[in-house]
Amino acid sequence: MIPYFPQPKIHLFGPLTVHAFGTIVAAAVIVGWRMVVARTRAKRLDPELVQDLMSYVVLCGFVVAHLYSVLAYFPREAMRNPLLLLKFWEDISSFGGFVGGILGLWLFFRFKARDVDATTRLRYLDVIAYAFPFAWAIGRVACSVAHDHPGTVTSFPLGISLKSPEAQAYIAFFYREAGRLAELPPPAVLAKMAFHDLGWYEFLYMSCLMVPAFLSLDRKPRPPGFFLVAFLLLYVPARFLLDFLRISDARYFGLTPGQYAGIAVFLAALLFMVRITRRKEKE
Repeated sequence: MIPYFPQPKIHLFGPLTVHAFGTIVAAAVIVGWRMVVARTRAKRLDPELVQDLMSYVVLCGFVVAHLYSVLAYFPREAMRNPLLLLKFWEDISSFGGFVGGILGLWLFFRFKARDVDATTRLRYLDVIAYAFPFAWAIGRVACSVAHDHPGTVTSFPLGISLKSPEAQAYIAFFYREAGRLAELPPPAVLAKMAFHDLGWYEFLYMSCLMVPAFLSLDRKPRPPGFFLVAFLLLYVPARFLLDFLRISDARYFGLTPGQYAGIAVFLAALLFMVRITRRKEKE
């Protein structure tokens, strides 16, 4: 099993502490940004326009990712402490980020670049979508070191070991918050088990499957919008299944908010794929 370790952090001064999570997420944004700009030039698109577009996408993505996470997953905490809604550096949701990114795209092309035609917009969107798996894999390293997506206890070899008292206390906290503490086995048994780390699993999925898949798919010319659809169709099913392993997330009729969002996003991707296919056939 994978050894447990607390999130690395460096205390600078006063209230300022640099956590590994924020540093790695910043690295993911920088890598993704540079990949998008480089690919924009390779596709003979406007790098200045795409950088403006990315500003809208990243800003809206982070804001909506945080608001969605707090309101959908932690509604009781938000009611007790509304200031949580303003802590944009904490608690972000993948699907909230998708929605926010789409909002940023809409705002940009609605108010900043209205003269760009539909096909060209798709080309810019595809440039961004191609960089998703690479940046996402780095971002999930941040989730892995922070252990911010803990799942249920398990004996799965790729789980995070519960051998140490720190790890047991960590997972017990989430079970206690979920009102499921009685489900945990005794400490002697728990020490031989692990817990599912969903951020770690997503990192493995991204780096071992989606990144190689995108590199392979990029060997041939693809219609505009192809990589956006490919990302969603490959990512959403995996994320949907992983959500069943969550401990304390709010559930509505047995599914998490992320799973409902995943269903909607997956269906939208299928419809978009049909449109792309029909457009290609007409050409």
